Amino acid sequence: MDITVVGRNAEISSRLRDYVEEKAAKVEQLDPRVQRVEVEVTHERNPRQADTAERAEITVISKGPIIRAEASSSDRFAAFDIAMGKLTERLRRARDRKKDHRRYTVEVAKDQEIHPVEETIVVPDTGDAPIEDSPTAPTEPGVAVESQLGDSPVIVRQKLHQAVPMTVDEALYQMELVGHPFYLFIERSSKQPCAVYHRHGWTYGVIRLDAQVL
Repeated sequence: MDITVVGRNAEISSRLRDYVEEKAAKVEQLDPRVQRVEVEVTHERNPRQADTAERAEITVISKGPIIRAEASSSDRFAAFDIAMGKLTERLRRARDRKKDHRRYTVEVAKDQEIHPVEETIVVPDTGDAPIEDSPTAPTEPGVAVESQLGDSPVIVRQKLHQAVPMTVDEALYQMELVGHPFYLFIERSSKQPCAVYHRHGWTYGVIRLDAQVL
């Protein structure tokens, strides 16, 4: 199992790296099929966000579904611990679901398995060239591209994901594992682009797109 630790606007000290690697090594106890654990630590430079300036995101890549968790705090060690707690709970849920053969189990044919690519952030050097109002979409899976929107300070981050058609039930399960309030997917029977999202309590919503070529 490989463990990678990277920083965005943050320098990773040897003390933090050793701490993360020691804690992350325990992931293999909950998921023996794990291949790689990616940890990204981000520092928010805005002084108004001092209480949540340190953010830790942990991604587990294995032969099963990708599981992710993130958390923010004023201290990066605390942020990592909180994210690790969330990740551990999601790993346990995934393990229990597999044992009980519950209805949210995702079955993917071997020839359709997604092999994630280690993320690389590409920030184009525009120099004196005019900045596009509509950033160009990325074409390589797993590569995040950041672009400035027009002459505003807004930065748009785009990333291309590979998608395997699935049912709504499977999409809800995937959304739970990655810990996001929504999840984009291709619905298996209709082939429509869809998004499931959490509304309130135990209710969820589904948005479907009827793509029309003009």
